[in-house]
Amino acid sequence: MIIEELIIIIAIGCDHGGYNLKEALIEHFKKDGIAYKDFGTYSTNSVNFPEYALNVANSVVSNECESGVLCCGTGIGMSMMANKVKGIRAAVLENVFSARYTKMHNNTNIICMGERVIGKGLAIMLFDEWYNAKFEGGKHKLRIDMIKEYEENN
Repeated sequence: MIIEELIIIIAIGCDHGGYNLKEALIEHFKKDGIAYKDFGTYSTNSVNFPEYALNVANSVVSNECESGVLCCGTGIGMSMMANKVKGIRAAVLENVFSARYTKMHNNTNIICMGERVIGKGLAIMLFDEWYNAKFEGGKHKLRIDMIKEYEENN
């Protein structure tokens, strides 16, 4: 008998400032049957966000996970750290239009959200918009290729 291995689609991580938002998103993943891997943190005890951002970003660039979600107080610190990893295109989300178009035009592979900035309901809505959007390619692929070329040469 062959047992198919579960494909982990979403890497998720947070610091103490985004813990409750991460937990709400995980409940949403479970409800919708979205496979995920939780990279922590696992409480509201103070931690250093770069560790969690790097764990999620590295899981995406290594293809362990298809894409990622990072939560902190504002989403900004997580995005700054994740974008230091070659191959990551992380964006901070606060509105539905940006959630959709950051995938359609920028093919983001990580989204970042702030628990102190948006509520749980909006976070779920933003995730769904981003997750269900499709990269348009074409002229947008050319621009992504320009980013990749810069990463390779610098």
